Amino acid sequence: MKHFRQFLDRLLPPYARVPALSVIGMNLVVYYVPKLLETHRSLHLVSTSLDDALPRVPVFAIIYVLAYAQWAIGLVTICRESRAHCFRVTAGVLISEALVLLFFLIYPTTLNRPPVTVKDLPTAVLAWVYRSDTPTNLFPSMHCMMSWLCFRGTIGMRRTPRWYPWAQLVFALLVFASVVLTKQHIWPDILGGIAFGELGQLLGRRLRAERLFGRLEAMSKE
Repeated sequence: MKHFRQFLDRLLPPYARVPALSVIGMNLVVYYVPKLLETHRSLHLVSTSLDDALPRVPVFAIIYVLAYAQWAIGLVTICRESRAHCFRVTAGVLISEALVLLFFLIYPTTLNRPPVTVKDLPTAVLAWVYRSDTPTNLFPSMHCMMSWLCFRGTIGMRRTPRWYPWAQLVFALLVFASVVLTKQHIWPDILGGIAFGELGQLLGRRLRAERLFGRLEAMSKE
């Protein structure tokens, strides 16, 4: 147990645990609550001529799944940078997630996905994605928003190598491509993900939402 605590302290400083767990918990709420309600609501079918013309490229399903690893690495790195950076960025992420949840509930969307024939690893991964994720919660794309915020959170960081922000940006762009080339989203969902991410960060700064984590930290020490 002692060694585990030491490992946990090295991975995620004590001040960062509430912010990190809050982001993860809110992400689960945003994903699952609208899906639990989807059978009781009318879904708006969305499509664009550009998305209809784009081919489906199953290999991008691997990028789509690897995005979860990007989010984990990004969140841990943001939280480890400093107390101030952790509180500021994660507070903005929480606001973004809350706005996305509201939009998912107000305007639920869906799309038609072509069937998948499993013949290799990429198509097997794509088939798994289709089975595990219904074509709902489309606009804005949570995948794109979280990947964008992993890059956005690198701004102002000093403890990471110079290549790290570029790596996060490149992978975020690959995720953008993956959501449309797997037919999980349409291209406006990408722009929505970026816009909601930026709006959350802007509101977080204007409202000084990071003060909430500071207060919670102070209360835990009393």
